Amino acid sequence: MSATSPAALVLEDGKVLRGESYGALGATLGEAVFCTGMTGYQETLTDPSYHRQIVTQTAPHIGNTGWNDEDDESARIWVAGYVVRDPARTPSNWRSKRTLDEELARQGIVGISGVDTRMLTRHLRERGAMRAGVFSGDELASVDDMVARVLDSPSMVGADLAGDVSTVKPYVVKPKGDKRFRVAAIDLGIKSNTPRMMAERGIEVHVLPSTSTVDDLLAIEPDGVFLSNGPGDPAAMDDTVELTKAVLGRRIPLFGICFGNQILGRALGMGTFKLRYGHRGVNIPVIDVDTGRVAITAQNHGFALAGEPGERFDTPFGAAKVSHYCPNDGCVEGVRALDVPAFSVQYHPEAAAGPHDAAPLFDEFCELMTKSAKVS
Repeated sequence: MSATSPAALVLEDGKVLRGESYGALGATLGEAVFCTGMTGYQETLTDPSYHRQIVTQTAPHIGNTGWNDEDDESARIWVAGYVVRDPARTPSNWRSKRTLDEELARQGIVGISGVDTRMLTRHLRERGAMRAGVFSGDELASVDDMVARVLDSPSMVGADLAGDVSTVKPYVVKPKGDKRFRVAAIDLGIKSNTPRMMAERGIEVHVLPSTSTVDDLLAIEPDGVFLSNGPGDPAAMDDTVELTKAVLGRRIPLFGICFGNQILGRALGMGTFKLRYGHRGVNIPVIDVDTGRVAITAQNHGFALAGEPGERFDTPFGAAKVSHYCPNDGCVEGVRALDVPAFSVQYHPEAAAGPHDAAPLFDEFCELMTKSAKVS
């Protein structure tokens, strides 16, 4: 580990936690959240959905496997800041190229270690996710000054962040083996494993910027449309909601995950709201309303659709229903249109480093495209 200096995590309610610098020195602002995953920290850090969030790891030991060049879910680390309790002194893994601390510093990510992260997690569960800042080096100041900077930072409510993380130019991920389908994937913060898993199923994936129009989408003549995960408030995504409505109106098979679930829900007329502290981790149960089957899922979201488990409702595109829910809090975890070929889930079927209970949803998407092709 590199040399450390005093650091502070400051929450908007005035709570201050002292520790040591971890990663880069400086100051960073964002929304303080916690992630319950005991593994997969590299995938967490590079997940674009964590843009503008200061992530607290509830697992006490972080950095044990170092940092490799294979597990990134995007081209960079997206978290605004990082909070850990006991960083590994020396990584031990045959794929490790450098320490986590070194990679955080290399990418300019300001973090803090030596924090009682479980106490912090309880605080965030009780008070809710909130704005925060990590300060170290020359940026470490008086408590009043640091709290003032946190209070001046923007809220996650109303934040339109997909454009920050989306690809600028379209690109194509070729299928493995024979091409079965062509899919237009709207990049709202897509993770690398998503087109990879679709390619394994014979899908040619055209990844399009979040600003794409319906004409851009139709130009590639897709067999299906995919709405990715991503950061920010779904209530701020009116343009993507209108694009989704256009897809539904043309009866093009559609599959959405995480942020994409909220976009589809909004297109079907559902409302959204901010969760108290969100779902972030790799151990969150979800129940399928139709089958009663429980899946253990990876999730990362701070907003949710408003609805009840199994609820059926009318939309401009026919009937729809809430297809999945979380037994922990009743949160909507999936939506399915009944008269047009569209469905979505709030969790991650492409989850790396796991779990993999939801991976068959990509097969379901393929079946939906097959059935639609036969009908047309």
